[in-house]
Amino acid sequence: MIEYDVIVIGAGPGGYVNAIKSTQLGMKTAIVDKEWLGGVCLNVGCIPSKALLKNADVAHLLRERGKDFGFSFDNLQLDYGAAVKRSRQVSDRLTKGVGFLMKKNAVDVHMGTARLISTNEIEVTTTDGSHETLTAKNIVIATGSHAMSIPGVSIDGEKILSYREAILQTTLPKSVIIIGAGAIGLEFATIWSSYGSEVTLVEMLPRIAPLEDEEVSAELARAFTKRGVGIMAGTKVKSVKALPEGVEVVVTNEAGEQTLQAEQALVAIGFKPNTSNLGLEEIGVALTERGHIKIDEHMATNIPGIWAIGDVTGKLLLAHVASAQALVCAEAIAGQNTRAIDYTMVPRATYSHPQVASFGFTESQLKENGIEYKVGKFNMMANGKALGLGETTGFAKVLIDSSNGRLLGAHLIGAEVSELLPELTLARLSDLPIEDLASNIHAHPTLSESILEAAHGAIGHPLHM
Repeated sequence: MIEYDVIVIGAGPGGYVNAIKSTQLGMKTAIVDKEWLGGVCLNVGCIPSKALLKNADVAHLLRERGKDFGFSFDNLQLDYGAAVKRSRQVSDRLTKGVGFLMKKNAVDVHMGTARLISTNEIEVTTTDGSHETLTAKNIVIATGSHAMSIPGVSIDGEKILSYREAILQTTLPKSVIIIGAGAIGLEFATIWSSYGSEVTLVEMLPRIAPLEDEEVSAELARAFTKRGVGIMAGTKVKSVKALPEGVEVVVTNEAGEQTLQAEQALVAIGFKPNTSNLGLEEIGVALTERGHIKIDEHMATNIPGIWAIGDVTGKLLLAHVASAQALVCAEAIAGQNTRAIDYTMVPRATYSHPQVASFGFTESQLKENGIEYKVGKFNMMANGKALGLGETTGFAKVLIDSSNGRLLGAHLIGAEVSELLPELTLARLSDLPIEDLASNIHAHPTLSESILEAAHGAIGHPLHM
């Protein structure tokens, strides 16, 4: 029996990064996963969805905006199945890359279902039913999460879908009701509407993208409405029923009860942690009421030698958060000094069209907390690169502390705005005043100039607005 310094359960962006970092810090490491290397993100989540979104952008350009760019078609044909095939190729390539990294870093890979049988032992059940016991000084739980469903609604994978079936199906729904207007719902609304599907978004909260800045939500709603996406915010779903010819969704809002029908329904209302059947309760690992694993700033649980990272911690269900936690965890296990993660200031992105990107506080949060702030805002309509791209929807908005000019948050909507976040989050991490952003020379013409312009606006000297 091999004894490891670290065993990681779960090979997603948190798990495999932790395994790599652990070996780089001199610890003998193994990783266990029941299905695939790369986890949900690389296989049926963030990576293949971005490939589909690229195809969707091209489809939307060809279908709706050809005249703007001087081309037309007599018989345009779009093959959605080909888009899905390309997304699978992208996913497969990265998954194989993770396998290569495991070999390169001498991480032992065990494929099977893991269960803790003590504080330093796990039992792995492989797909052929055989069992093996692995021991380690430290065990890292990185098992991720799974899609929630509405009580009483059964996801059948054909007419009522979760993100997993949606991302793998090769046929395009003629009509679809998307329940939940968070990141997943918004991205699939973008994909399917770009190909001509009739899409209706149903959101229980008062606005789509409900966790984003209110101005961003309003701008996104206008853009989606222009694309022909139906929006029913402030609307509760009472029932979802599969019918022979499609689905029936009964909703209720201030206008009363309505019955919606479509070919398919996508349930995208959130996620639950994969903490069941791991043996956590048996060894005394503390969980929250919602089943997330309680951790400290070093990712340690209440049981010495048991650690947790990623979605199972319930902090922020984002791949890059899992990876950041993975590094902190590996360094803590190795006894190194590490930096605590400020989850409020973590970058967030939704890859809809237009994209949404943000970090830090929203204006409403600052008002609720009584924090005095200033706003700098720049509309993409005045950005030369955006005009050249034909992507003038959106804006860049920065929020700064009135007392010292430090960034408190930023909220962006527009073409590829997710790529603009690192400059802002680095400025926050480095505690730079807004004057430093305003004096930083940006290449022209670039979308990043919107950040420069917003910074100038925040200090009261807008240039091009």
